[in-house]
Formats: sequence, structure tokens, C-alpha cells
Amino acid sequence: MAGKNESESGGDKPLDLFLKIGLDERTAKNTVANSKVTANLTAVIHEAAVTDGCDRTVGNLLYTVATKFPANALVHRPTLVKYIVSSKIKTPAQLEAAFSFVAATASDNLSVVGFEAACGVGIEVSLEDIENAVDEIFEENKAIIVEQRYRTNVGELFGYVRKKQPWADPKIVKQIIDKKLYELLGERTAADNEKPTKKKKEKPAKTEDKFIIEETAPPKPSEEEINPFSIFPSPDENFKVHTEIYFSDRPVLRACNSKEILDKHLKVTGGKVFTRFPPEPNGYLHIGHAKAMFVDFGLAKERGGCCYLRYDDTNPEAEKKEYIDHIEEIVGWMGWEPFKITYTSNYFQELYELAVELIRRGHAYVDHQTPDEIKEYREKKMNSPWRDRPIEESLKLFDDMKRGMIEEGKATLRMKQDMQSDNFNMYDLIAYRIKFTPHPHAGDKWCIYPSYDYAHCTVDSLENVTHSLCTLEFETRRASYYWLLDALGLYQPYVWEYSRLNITNTVMSKRKLNRLVTEKWVDGWDDPRLMTLAGLRRRGVTASSINAFVRGIGITRSDCSMIRLDRLEYHIREELNKTAARTMVVLNPLKVVITNMDASIMDLDAKKWPDAPADDASSFYKVPFSKVVYIEQSDFRMKDSKDYYGLAPGKSVLLRYAFPIKCTEVILGADNETILEIRAEYDPLKKTKPKGVLHWVSESSPGVNPLKVEVRLFDKLFISENPAELDNWLGDLNPQSKVVVTDAYAVPSLRNAAIGDRFQFERLGYFVVDKDSSPGKLVFNRTVTLRDSYSKGGK
Repeated sequence: MAGKNESESGGDKPLDLFLKIGLDERTAKNTVANSKVTANLTAVIHEAAVTDGCDRTVGNLLYTVATKFPANALVHRPTLVKYIVSSKIKTPAQLEAAFSFVAATASDNLSVVGFEAACGVGIEVSLEDIENAVDEIFEENKAIIVEQRYRTNVGELFGYVRKKQPWADPKIVKQIIDKKLYELLGERTAADNEKPTKKKKEKPAKTEDKFIIEETAPPKPSEEEINPFSIFPSPDENFKVHTEIYFSDRPVLRACNSKEILDKHLKVTGGKVFTRFPPEPNGYLHIGHAKAMFVDFGLAKERGGCCYLRYDDTNPEAEKKEYIDHIEEIVGWMGWEPFKITYTSNYFQELYELAVELIRRGHAYVDHQTPDEIKEYREKKMNSPWRDRPIEESLKLFDDMKRGMIEEGKATLRMKQDMQSDNFNMYDLIAYRIKFTPHPHAGDKWCIYPSYDYAHCTVDSLENVTHSLCTLEFETRRASYYWLLDALGLYQPYVWEYSRLNITNTVMSKRKLNRLVTEKWVDGWDDPRLMTLAGLRRRGVTASSINAFVRGIGITRSDCSMIRLDRLEYHIREELNKTAARTMVVLNPLKVVITNMDASIMDLDAKKWPDAPADDASSFYKVPFSKVVYIEQSDFRMKDSKDYYGLAPGKSVLLRYAFPIKCTEVILGADNETILEIRAEYDPLKKTKPKGVLHWVSESSPGVNPLKVEVRLFDKLFISENPAELDNWLGDLNPQSKVVVTDAYAVPSLRNAAIGDRFQFERLGYFVVDKDSSPGKLVFNRTVTLRDSYSKGGK
């Protein structure tokens, strides 16, 4: 069966069609490889009625139309094409002027007089006119041309001529400039062909260099970097065409709102921006949803508009109240406030009535194919046997479906779209299916439920959404989105897709996350190793650092990029460095007995913040210092080296906020290898100035161990950067992603830490008190380490 491009071109394949209009073979093949340009160029060729071929100059201009025509003015494209075919517009300069004119006109009525004047239609530039313009330019620039000879920038000369004669034939202009150069300069010499020698840049004096660095202003950020939402149009601009839908059997649909429909919409909204965040309540939100929230809620907030939190609850078997409650709570935690909370199920009656209207208009039919048959027929681009059944018959059957008179799986309502389209999402998508399952929100009123493809766009329109924003995997559904709204005569929101947020060393598909949780590879949806927002929060990540991360990566359409995990960690550290109080915890304690100290306890001041003012008591906390302290096992070695700053026999280190100590003896176990205890002497006068500084914890009273805490060290969940592309992705799980230290020692001031409190454990990283903590046992989760690799490479 012929596909769209073949059937529309009288059986010609796109490549043959493009070669007929004069494209060179390489350009034609590259065009065929791009489905969007192929569709555009095919449509332009048909609008020009040149399927049998045309002059190469005309073909090249038509190709430019297909690739560069302003998307907001597509209604005027057929007019421009006629001017090209009739040779009223015959140069690239005229074509560029035409693009500028129609872009400014958009979908308004085209002024023929203004258009022709702007494009130089009817203006003939003679050979004499061009020669006179070139003579003038050469006279004005003669000295420079003589000095630079054949190194003269011909492009600049060309530009000067174009200013004087914008509609001149560029080929003739080039010929005359070359001729004039030869007349003035004569034959090329060997010197003309030599490459110019590069002059070495003189290094300015150091003082001047420093001055220049200080005075040079940093490059100004782009408007999009300052305001990522500047790329979106205002609601009153939603009359412009920005999407074309190609059909195999009817004219191109140029999606746009009529003035009447747009005016009605603007009256309801007051011209405000209305967006929606539409999660399906069948799982926990992950960091990708944080980007969606930033886009949806952020645009509404930036424009002083409104954002719905809309639960896309069309599948009664998947929705759970647990997920609904979680989503609402997480949206609030992320700092967003919905204008209104709605459910797709709120509109079930309106959706049903619109489905009936769709049948009446001949755009939907009741089908009895099985799921496997539908799949097979769609793959073969074959119509369902019931596609052309009478409208009245489909109306009666759809009513029978609603009243529960047809068995589940025995009938669906399908939209009558375009089974020969190049877009798989136009192959008569299902609008309604039968499910004898009560709905968590709507109860048992319905036994037929709308599909996502039917409900999503329709509810967007019913809620007067101005900007329908989603990720790029939905881009191919844009045709179906606008087809349905056009078929029903409904208001059409502005649709725009952005790239998914893909982060290294994790997975974010609901199916894979669900498997990790249900098969107990992780400890629930809020496991701190997951990129779920609940997991990130439990890990100690703040909502503001997530939003800063999302804002930093921008709202792009590059869908193949993978954001490194350390970029997120950079933003987490940036915030926690300012907000997390410092404290000391020893993960793997090694006992140190200070032999020249008595049994008394000293209370020393330790800083909560690095730059704590000395006169602010609230910026300090008390740490006991006694005869017995504990350091990290990794901070002691039997053999010293130049690059080692820890403790070793005969070597001194400084205990942070306390005193220098020097190792005088090492107590070994029976195996003569295991280190049981260190003996040391301290320097009470602090005369020693060691390079190494260690964190430590002391006994708070003689013979009583320090506060014991549990510390969970979390790391990347997967070893590979992109585990999702591995066949055995579960085999890539990092066995060291969670290490539990059960007998860490902490300073006494941590005893009263509450769940959710965040700290920097000096020299170790940032940690948060976990919900598993109890009055007798504190549990800390590591949020991130102190090491930051991302800032070295750029932010």
C-alpha cells in the first residue's frame, strides 16, 4: 500500500521528486533522511504544482521555503510559492524579504501591495545599474583594495552593492566584482597566493595585564539564561500557526485558533497564563517531575498566572490514594502552590458528551477488534473492518458500552484519524475502552474510561490551559492532540515539548523504579539512593537545591543529553555549605590515650560555621576534651610519608579546635598487626605547628564511651553512567551503594538532633538525621561527600 509521500506525488518516491526540482543528489538524500523536511518539501512541491519538475533556481527557492518559512505564517505559504513559480520572486534576497514580511503579518490578511513592495516584485535591475553600483563601491574603497589586492574581503564588497541594489541578481554582481578586481589589479602574483604571516601578539606588562583583567566586564548572560521562560509566547499570541499536520487524503491542517475562539478564551482567563502539572497517580514522583514542575509552575509564576495540579486518573486500575496524597505533599515541599487541584475524572461527563459529538461528526467509530488485531492492522496500515460503519450504529453501540451492555474487551471507541499517515500516533487511536472497575475518585458511575490520547488534550482545552508543556517523547502525539481539538472545534492551547531530565548512574522509568521497589532491591520508594523526590528528601537534599539544579540546566529540546550526577551534587553542596552546621563524628574509631593529661574534662569551643564571629556565642558549640579521644582509623599509619598528613609513630597532628598531639606508642593485638590503641602526648601550650588537622571525638566523662550513632553512607545506585541501556541493568547495581556504619562516635551536642536536621560532619561530608532514628539511637544519612568534581569543570 502506498505511503503518504508516494501517493501524494503520483507514485514518485520523495528522492525522485526532489531530484526533479533540481536538487543535487547529496542534498536530496540528506533531505529524505529528515522526515520533517521531507514532509515540508513534499507539501511545498504540491502547493507549487511542480511534481513533474521545474527549473533548478525555482527548486532551490522552494527548498528554502520548506526549511525556513516562518511557522507562525503558514497560511501564506501557498501565496509565496505562486510568486516563486511565476518568477515574480526569483532571488534569495527577495525570498528573505518575503519571509520577514509574512512573519510580521502572521495569520492576519496579507496586504498584496505591501508584500510586493517589501519583496521588490516587479523591480528589474539592469546590468548597467549593477555596474554603476560596483563602480561606486570600488571608488569608495580603492585605497584598501589596492593595498590588500586579492586578499580583499569580497563578501564586504558584495554587501555594499546589495545595500545599493538589494534586488540585483547575486550571480551577476559576483561576476562584475571579479571583473572589476581584475581590471584594477591585473593578474594574480605569487605574493597574492601566499598565506599572510600571523603576527605574534605582544604580551602587555604584568601590571597592565592585571588592570585589564580587573576592568574587563564578564560576558552578559543571554535573556534565556536570565529568564528561561522568555521563549514562550503570551496567551494573546495563540492565533498563530505553529504546527502543521499532514494527511494522506486531505489538505494540510494548520493548527491555530480563530479570532472568535481565542477572544472567548481570553475573556475567561483574563489574558493570564494557565498551565498544568498533570502527573498520573500510579507511582512516586522523581527528579524528572521536578523539572516538569519547574516548567509548569515556574512559567505560571513568572507571568503572574495560574497552574493546575491535575491528576491524570483515566486508568481506575492503576491509581491509588497513597500516590495522590504523596504527589500533593511533594508539590508543596518543592515550593509550588497549585491554583486548583483537579482530576481528569472531574470531566468524565463532558468527555463522554464530546465523544458522542465526535461520532456524530463522523470522526469516531465503535470497533470490535482485539488488542492483537488492532496492533497488527496498525502495523500494516490497514483500516478496521468497522471503520466505516454508519454513524447511528456507532452512537447506539457507544451508548451500549456506557450502559455496561457489552463485555470488557469486546469493543472500543476509536478516533477516525489517518491510517496512511507517516505518524504512528495518527493510526485511529483508542478514545474509550470498557473496564468494569470502580474508579477511586469517580466511584462506580462509569464502566467506560477515556484514554490519555483522548482526555489529555480535551481537558487542557476545557481548563483553558494556555501552554501545554510536556517532554519530547510526546512530540509525535502533537498531531493527534491538534487533530482532536480541531475535529471538535475546541480552543487549542500552545503545545511545546522539552527534553527529559536524564541523570547518570540511575534509572527513572516508572517500570524500572517499580521493579527496584517491589523486588526489594532498594528499601522502598523513599530509599535515599533513588532519584525519587521522596528519596532525595530523605537523603537530605533540599527542594531549593533541586530547583536551582533544574534552572541551571535550562529548558532545552536536546533529548540525547545525559546530565552528570555531580552537577546535581554541586548545587546540593552549594546550599548545604551555607546552611548545614558543622560538627564532628568519627566513623571508624581508633582509641588514643593522652598520657600526659589527667582525668579532668575540658570544655572547648568548636565552630558551627567556618566564619563564625568570635563574639557570637550562638555560632559555637561545646566539645569535651579528655584523656581518651577517638580518631578515624584511616588517620593513622605505622609508616609515615611526605604526602601524608595523618598521625604516625613519632609524628604530631593538630586535633581540630583542641591541641597538637604526638604519637609516642602503638599498642598492637596478639597478631602483632591489629592496632588496638595509640598512646600520645598533647602540647597544652600549642608550641607545635603540625600540618595535619584531624577531627576527633572524646569521652564526655572518664570511662564512658562517646555518643554512639549509626551512619549510612550512600553512593551511586548503579556503576554505569547509563544503566537503562543495559540488557541486564539490575546486574549493574552498585554493591557499595549503601554501607551502614553501626558504631560511629559523635560529639554530645548531637544527642538532641531532630529528624531532618542537616549537618556537615567535618572532613566527611553532609549528613541528615533519618526518620529511622529513635530517642536511644540516632541514624544519619550521608547526603553528599565534601569533594566536588563538578565545579572544577564548570557550572
